Amino acid sequence: MTTLGFIAIAAAIAALACGAAAVSMSIATAHSVDAIARQPEAAGKINSSLMFGLIMMETTAVYALLVSILLIFVLGAAV
Repeated sequence: MTTLGFIAIAAAIAALACGAAAVSMSIATAHSVDAIARQPEAAGKINSSLMFGLIMMETTAVYALLVSILLIFVLGAAV
């Protein structure tokens, strides 16, 4: 396998993190809606915890996208 092939595989693995973050966000949102439905008076605390978690997941997805773009365009151009 060539170096370009390894770069493509590495970029694909980094891009998979974006999909994993999206799935994680949907699961977290579903569970928070469940929790709010069970205990509406705790909605403020649940929402703030949810927002913090979603921000962390979105940051991970953006970093993974950045890594995959760098792998493709910087290392790919060097080969």
